[in-house]
Amino acid sequence: MRAASYARFGAASDVLEITEIEMPTPGPGEVRVRLAFSGVNPSDAKARAGARPGVTKPAFPRIIPHSDGAGEIDAVGAGVDAARIGSRIWIWNGQWQRAFGTAAQFICLPSAQAVDIPSSVSLETGATLGIPGLTAAQVVFGGGDIAGKTLLISGGAGAVGHNAVQLAKWGGAKVIATARGAGLARALEAGADSALDYTNADLAAEILEASGGGIDRAIEVEFGANIPLLAEVMRPLGTIAAYGSGAEMMPTLPFGPFLFKALKIDITLIYLLPEAERAVIIERLHSALTTDALRPAIQAVLPLENCAEAHDAVMTPGRSGAILLDMA
Repeated sequence: MRAASYARFGAASDVLEITEIEMPTPGPGEVRVRLAFSGVNPSDAKARAGARPGVTKPAFPRIIPHSDGAGEIDAVGAGVDAARIGSRIWIWNGQWQRAFGTAAQFICLPSAQAVDIPSSVSLETGATLGIPGLTAAQVVFGGGDIAGKTLLISGGAGAVGHNAVQLAKWGGAKVIATARGAGLARALEAGADSALDYTNADLAAEILEASGGGIDRAIEVEFGANIPLLAEVMRPLGTIAAYGSGAEMMPTLPFGPFLFKALKIDITLIYLLPEAERAVIIERLHSALTTDALRPAIQAVLPLENCAEAHDAVMTPGRSGAILLDMA
């Protein structure tokens, strides 16, 4: 089978290779998926570049990147119902703690990690659900019902943020999103009640005015950089659901303001979501998709040969949707 892979860290164009690799065979409890699309995420590009602190070489001699994807089950291992063959599925954690991910024509993985796609949902959309879809659903709904609450979604035009805006409106929340430039209109089109420029000097005052007094739950892509803002705009007993902090990975917390509002910090890493919680979030995602409340945006679909270009594209600021590889 054809696959993109790398054996050392470096720039995408330097280390990613398109090669022929032996077809995998499903083991006990596994399914084999003929992939139609592979989803590319910033985490894939960062891992390939060697950007993880303290990591000096790849964890495996050769890595096929990407954790997200969608396709059709074409074989099953011992203990898996043969009726699954032919099922349209999407994948989560395809390359998490494993050498071979979805940037290949086939992948073998545990049956539970291949989720049946509702008939009305395309395989392209399915390939966006693993990381951006599940992350958005978890940070929005991970604390329970949001109906009647006010949510602040930072980076409301990004892949996770754009999904989160749609899901929060579907869940009955008032939504304030931050973005910049063309992203402001994009967040409003996704359903945000207000979209505010995150570079504005008086952003805290604007959020307080738009929210009518404060935020119940903040969906935060830049936790460290936005801590001072959050200390001002959160309501007492509010929750900060953080899934990123790339600009400031060693944040300083003003404990006093957080203490006297009794704020909660809920950090999400979707790879580690427990089974029961993941099942609830998957059900929420499917419900939103099948009622047309969620439409994940896709910016580009590139051929496998353009895997390096896809890695660069997913790291480009201002991206307006998911980046996929067409594995067909």
